[in-house]
Amino acid sequence: MSTPAEWYHSLPPITKAYGTACFLFTAALKLGLYDPRQITLVYSLVFKRLQVWRLFTNFFFLGPFSLNFGIRLLMIARYGVQLERGPFDRRTADFLWMMIFGGLTLSIFAAIPMLWSPFLGISLVFMLVYVWSREYPNSQINIYGLFTLKGFYLPWMMLGLDVIFGSPLLPILLGIVSGHIYYFLTVLHPLAGGKNILKTPKWVHKIVARWRIGAQVAAPAAARAQPERTTGPFTGRGRRLTD
Repeated sequence: MSTPAEWYHSLPPITKAYGTACFLFTAALKLGLYDPRQITLVYSLVFKRLQVWRLFTNFFFLGPFSLNFGIRLLMIARYGVQLERGPFDRRTADFLWMMIFGGLTLSIFAAIPMLWSPFLGISLVFMLVYVWSREYPNSQINIYGLFTLKGFYLPWMMLGLDVIFGSPLLPILLGIVSGHIYYFLTVLHPLAGGKNILKTPKWVHKIVARWRIGAQVAAPAAARAQPERTTGPFTGRGRRLTD
């Protein structure tokens, strides 16, 4: 059995970096090192006072130490890791681009007053969960030992639980919508014969190569994981048996 340190070091790079940053932000809050109001997404302060860090820091705050915080962190550790090791295996730049695109999409949504949220970290986590649910639609998920359901329904089940416990629904819904936009543009639309208009930019590949983050293969698209040529709610990407 591996030790916690060995388990942590074995995590894929992007998921590990994001989960670690979220934990450190909450730990720093617990130690009183900053006021949460200093990292909220407030566009008037971003543009009038040039507090541009707010565009980034709001994604790393999942709330204070609590049961909900622990659940969100576990969601990153499970579903983010499975994505990065599965459909995005040896595609670190693509996974990083998915996270960047999710952040950009959520920031655009937050610019609409009725959709504004001070922190978008929970939304980004639920984007990961939604993409995972489309990639692993038939996985069996055990819910607190009470019942099981298909992975496809996981985001909606989590949404329902938050309704029961009185948590805000807007962050979760924004994450689901952002995840669907990404999945539609990169998988469903190309599967229907359209062009993939959301290819990972070259500058993201250069960042990954420059800093030697994870792994990246310069293989032709046909040699990579491809979507199944089927339709319906319980379909995800098809992968070669040799992958």
